[in-house]
Amino acid sequence: MQIEGIFSNTINLLGKSIDLRAKNQNLIASNIANAETPNFIPKSLEFEQELQGALKNGQPGQRSPYVPNPRHIPLRGGNSSLQSVSGQVIETPAKTPGKDGNAVELEDEMSRMAENQVMFNASVQMLTKKFEGLRTAIKGAL
Repeated sequence: MQIEGIFSNTINLLGKSIDLRAKNQNLIASNIANAETPNFIPKSLEFEQELQGALKNGQPGQRSPYVPNPRHIPLRGGNSSLQSVSGQVIETPAKTPGKDGNAVELEDEMSRMAENQVMFNASVQMLTKKFEGLRTAIKGAL
């Protein structure tokens, strides 16, 4: 019996989101750590658009570019587009870099870190609830 089928797209999406938010948190922490490094340009991980695109390609009811006819049977591994999302590291320089060329704005980075942490925690909580529901279904008790 294959175990892949019991995990919904939501569980896979939340897991991928958690992974990407952890990567983004590391980049933001690096930006904060280099707030006094001359000529340092902060970076962030852009992944929301890519994640949404991968999710749309894997949703039932929407035609994938790989399935020419809606009556054709889709190939296994339709969720592989979600797993291939890795995000894109982009430079996010400040509008007014300091005299030493450092482009880190500490307040912005701290704000981005807090927002990313809230989103990370929300994803973890939703994933926990999904697994609790799965555990309840397996036990058969309410």
